[in-house]
Amino acid sequence: MWWGVAAALLANLLYSGGFVLEKRALTGMPEVSVRRPARLLRQVLGSPLWIAGSVALAAGFAAQLLVYRTLPIAAAQGIFVSGLVLLVLLSARLLEEETSGRERYALAAILGALLMVVMSLDEHDRSGATVGRSAPYALVLLVCVPSLAGGVWLYRAAERRAARRHRMPTTGVEYGVAVGVLYGVSSLAIKGVSGHLGAGGPWAALTGVLRSPYPYLLLFTGAFGLVMSQAALQRCRASLIVPVCTTVTCLYTAVLGSLTFGEALPADPVRLTLRLAGICLAVSVLLSIPKHDTVSRPPIGAKELTPP
Repeated sequence: MWWGVAAALLANLLYSGGFVLEKRALTGMPEVSVRRPARLLRQVLGSPLWIAGSVALAAGFAAQLLVYRTLPIAAAQGIFVSGLVLLVLLSARLLEEETSGRERYALAAILGALLMVVMSLDEHDRSGATVGRSAPYALVLLVCVPSLAGGVWLYRAAERRAARRHRMPTTGVEYGVAVGVLYGVSSLAIKGVSGHLGAGGPWAALTGVLRSPYPYLLLFTGAFGLVMSQAALQRCRASLIVPVCTTVTCLYTAVLGSLTFGEALPADPVRLTLRLAGICLAVSVLLSIPKHDTVSRPPIGAKELTPP
């Protein structure tokens, strides 16, 4: 259990640091677009700072493998969301991003909602005895494929609205929700891969993974998530879009992942109420976050000014 908690905290550090490094690198680049993925890749791969951020994010995904082998899905998401506090602090310190009072209240409410989800776990859950190891592939595809289609559609809709003239700057909530859904599918795929590790030796584990839908879901979410998240990060504040993305990912994984991998809801009425109330609160807060940005930001592609 404690190895899983330590791995989750390490993943938080890697994710927060990785997103901040990528955002800092993207700030000085020309505008990137999902419509020109090859050009986007050339730009980001030419930035050592962006590469360092990507390596940190990849290491965070690797840490998730250990987390999902030792902790139930809902418990893991509760620990992952604590990284939002670190992300906001790093964004304020290294990116000089400001958040409005309403946004700070919203982030605090999101953190409280997901802590309610953690409190809904009983001691049996915390021991790791109820960790699901496998799920029917048909059920995994039934959950993931419509989710991927919905995430891509929502992102394209946000792009069309953002392209309209005289439109107020967006906070990035829609972008965060769309990318969060893709990362939620990615989390389910990582959970599935973790169930094959240590099963009958390395070769058996490898062949088992390749026969499953998980590596192919990871390839899709990795490719589309990379392009979509970079364009969204460049246009919006990391201190808002990443918490929204993380919240959607955590809720998606905690709810659909628990059902898909057979990790049952609490039998105790109080704990069940806490979990459902936390999920409903987080969703309602997401819907209430302002869609238009009132915090001033430097234009896309502007180089950071340094004192002479």
